[in-house]
Amino acid sequence: MTTKQAESGAPIEEPLAELERQLISEFLAAAGQDFHTLLMRHDEVAAKILTEASLYASARLTEVQSRSHYLRKLHGEP
Repeated sequence: MTTKQAESGAPIEEPLAELERQLISEFLAAAGQDFHTLLMRHDEVAAKILTEASLYASARLTEVQSRSHYLRKLHGEP
C-alpha cells in the first residue's frame, strides 16, 4: 500500500488502498486481533500475524483485480 504526493502536496492514495485496509482489518478481526495493538507490539508473534494479514489482503486484491480484468475482457473493454 503506497501513497504518492500530488503537486499540491496532498497525498494521493492508490486506488485499492482502502480495500486493502479493510481486508487487513477483516483478517485481524477474524483472528481476534487489533491492528493498532499489534503495531505497538515488537514480538515475533505480532509480526507474524501482521505478515499473514498482509498476505491475505494481497491474495484477495489479486483475486479482485483478476475478476475485474476478466469482466472487462468479456465486455470487450481494453
